[in-house]
Amino acid sequence: MQVEARELTLNQDTNELQSLSPRDEFNQRLESNVHPPHWQNPTPSSRYNLVVIGGGTAGLVAAAGAAGLGAKVALIERGLLGGDCLNVGCVPSKAVIAAARAASSLRRGKEFGVTAPADVDVDFAAAMQRMRRLRSEISKHDSAQRFQQLGVDVYFGQGSFVDAQTLDVEGAKLIFKRAVIATGARAAAPHIAGLESVDYLTNETLFTLTELPRRLGVIGAGPIGCEMAQSFARLGSQVFLVEAEHGVLPREDRDAAEIVERALARDGVILRCCGKNLAVKGDDRRPRLTVDSHGSTFDEPLDKLLVAVGRKPNVEDLNLEAVGVEYDKKGVKVNDYLQTTNPRIYAAGDICSPFQFTHAADFMARIVIQNALFMGRAKASRLVIPWCTYTSPELAHVGLSESQAAQQGIDVDAITQSLSGVDRSVLEGEAEGFAKVLVKRGSDKILGATIVASLAGELISQVAVAMTHGLGLKKLANTIYPYPTQAEAIRKLGDQYNRTRLTPRIKSFLGAWLRWTR
Repeated sequence: MQVEARELTLNQDTNELQSLSPRDEFNQRLESNVHPPHWQNPTPSSRYNLVVIGGGTAGLVAAAGAAGLGAKVALIERGLLGGDCLNVGCVPSKAVIAAARAASSLRRGKEFGVTAPADVDVDFAAAMQRMRRLRSEISKHDSAQRFQQLGVDVYFGQGSFVDAQTLDVEGAKLIFKRAVIATGARAAAPHIAGLESVDYLTNETLFTLTELPRRLGVIGAGPIGCEMAQSFARLGSQVFLVEAEHGVLPREDRDAAEIVERALARDGVILRCCGKNLAVKGDDRRPRLTVDSHGSTFDEPLDKLLVAVGRKPNVEDLNLEAVGVEYDKKGVKVNDYLQTTNPRIYAAGDICSPFQFTHAADFMARIVIQNALFMGRAKASRLVIPWCTYTSPELAHVGLSESQAAQQGIDVDAITQSLSGVDRSVLEGEAEGFAKVLVKRGSDKILGATIVASLAGELISQVAVAMTHGLGLKKLANTIYPYPTQAEAIRKLGDQYNRTRLTPRIKSFLGAWLRWTR
């Protein structure tokens, strides 16, 4: 959904507190790890090799990596260490998705000859408690104590630049040689008539739910919207998914997105795409959603409304003007070396990247360590960044799409392997999907790929490895894969490429050779 985002009415500090609701033992354990209530900030060192503002993925990787190489590092976080990924993103969402897939598997039992109850009993409160328990266990990897043990000076509070070598944190002055801004981004909401009249959810508050909403509205059919729409439908909600453009996942390959759209429909998600005149009304703080879709007007009373579109960079209160760091509504401006407009200050992660993924933030932080501390010349443009939407089936992509190749004037050949021709997928009852790879015309050089499969997120990594290290489809075809696996789809793509090289002339020559050698 293409919308102009505005800041949420709740500020980040409020959202941080909300993400720790309910105050059970697991959220208290999470808090004790990622923002200990009685934490005492250290006395600043005389000078830091690197100060890192923001304790999400990019900040944590930069701090740990630099400290491990012997640098004196300060890490500053005003909210919860671990950032969106741990607290309100990847980790909690995948736990909810896992619960939803378990419910779906039970319902599908009959097609495998397994008798299951007609009505699957979903204990939503227990599923969410499991999520909170697992999140709290994972949080120890991002804990303040762990980073302190790694030799990092951990500060909680708002970091603000004083000048090109000084940062203020709660009155303490940190002198630095290099700095990295890794403050990330936060949920924002589109301009929708009446939205402020209701208590709506974002990814920052969704995972505080302890009761399943009977009727859930979801605005935005991007990755978060599709993942949560399908999951809540599988857990028992009646879900209405609204998208301004046609279909779902508008930025993905259309054939791939249509497979996901059909899967959502099978799980009971009601899609209102090409949505116009979207409006929300409040009734005793409960939302009512109206939208025009394909010539009809729909008026849906809801129990909860999830706004799953829009992000806003966290640039406020950093005093970037004082150090000449330029930024706009998309975030901090950086060059290919991840330097800001102040060469002493770098940025990494969602604050500066169009690829707002945990794994992208991780590798951008590695570039910052090389370039900021060791005069490296690593470039962000050289990163091969795959991504995955964790619906069922998953949709994963890496590199160029066909439309992007056309826009850049690159001639490509698309090679597609249907999962109906992959035995493991057939046996698992998951034959709807495909693996598609784009190669530069006239060669086996891989320029991009899209996979729709139950394990697409695992499979796309093989293509990413090949692209990163310059391995063509011929090399993949010559690799032995265990049988039967879904990964055979990748090898079969290589086989298809090899068959295209068997021209009539070559085939005639080989036939003549075989006849002569009989």
